[in-house]
Amino acid sequence: MRVEHQQATAPAATAASPESVALLAQCFHALGDNIERVVKGKRETVELALVCLFSEGHLLIEDVPGTGKTTLARCLAASLEASWHRVQFTPDLLPSDITGVTIYRQNTGAFEFLPGPVFANVVLGDEINRASPKTQSAMLEVMEERQVTADGSTHPVPRPFMVIATQNSVDMGGTYPLPEAQLDRFLMQVTLGYPDHASEVAVLSGAGSQPDIEQLPTIATGRHIAEFIQVAKQIQVAPQLYDYLVRVVAATRQLPEVRLGASPRGSVALLRAVRVRAASQGRTYALPEDVKALAGPVLAHRLILTPEAELSGRSGADVVAEALATVPVPQAGAQG
Repeated sequence: MRVEHQQATAPAATAASPESVALLAQCFHALGDNIERVVKGKRETVELALVCLFSEGHLLIEDVPGTGKTTLARCLAASLEASWHRVQFTPDLLPSDITGVTIYRQNTGAFEFLPGPVFANVVLGDEINRASPKTQSAMLEVMEERQVTADGSTHPVPRPFMVIATQNSVDMGGTYPLPEAQLDRFLMQVTLGYPDHASEVAVLSGAGSQPDIEQLPTIATGRHIAEFIQVAKQIQVAPQLYDYLVRVVAATRQLPEVRLGASPRGSVALLRAVRVRAASQGRTYALPEDVKALAGPVLAHRLILTPEAELSGRSGADVVAEALATVPVPQAGAQG
């Protein structure tokens, strides 16, 4: 069911109103239900993608082929009444194929900028690691600054703005690993994994009757999402929770397996996601449980482990879990 528009923006006060938070939660779960009509049995990952959307963050989906990475991205875009473009990243893709190009109009005697596919509310970057480093770097400015600079002129992209990129974790021949600076610009990295037995049976048995992605109803407009992004920014966070969050991020920099821990950008990203998760559950305040639930998806891909840790099979998610285990959880005053 489509979420009807109401005044969703919270009052001018610092705290979000319960009514605006309830509308955000309603929209959040309606979008999740809509996406699950096609993407079966992956509610947790779907909700992480929606946390990215309501945080106006970017999402990197990494998994083996055929698990529904692109399907999830397309379902999210189809559920919104907003502009979206898809870019298939290939080795011969040029930066201007993404950002746009400036041309000279003989009839007017002036230069004109022709926007590329990155000028949309949702940009789907399929197999982003198949493009050259030069082309990948074209995404750095727009992902961080929400603008494109071409020939000395700055062109803002539409808001809200979200990049959903996919990459395969196998078949790495002819690919270019994403540099750390670009990985750090993704709010989250998630995996879908194989569906459980019941979900895969449901996919097969409903193959002829489940809706096509193009037939999914739109649930919310870009204006709705922009308003809810502002609502989420007003979720209350107590001083004790700020302290806890920073201690968790700092712990990733101090563990011996880590060569480079999460940056302050990671702390800011985790805070944005924590606020959205709290709002999606109808709360006007964040809790330590929000930090613990999101620390892995938000921080793990930002860590660079030592060669010894990688050879022993350790992952960024393992290190984040260890960091969470070493930091005491605040017991009181978490609601602010």
